[in-house]
Amino acid sequence: MDISVRIIQRETKGFAIAESEGTKAGEMTYSVAGPELIIIDHTDVMDGFQGKGVGRIMLNAIVEKARKEGFKILPLCPFAKSRFDKDESIRDVLS
Repeated sequence: MDISVRIIQRETKGFAIAESEGTKAGEMTYSVAGPELIIIDHTDVMDGFQGKGVGRIMLNAIVEKARKEGFKILPLCPFAKSRFDKDESIRDVLS
């Protein structure tokens, strides 16, 4: 299954949207708390895509954006928090 992610960011909110063959597979939302911090607040994976790594793919895209742009992430969403707890390799962007 091919999953692509695009990130849309406005002034105070951002979204990572995962798609597979033109179908929305999931969405991870965050709030922009300032130039150096975002807060991941919600992860939603659509029916039929659960258990296929969609949440992790979206989180990876946001982590890469944080590394490139030099901001930190505060994961209030239970899914994102659990990923940071389990994976040391992404903690460099943890607030």
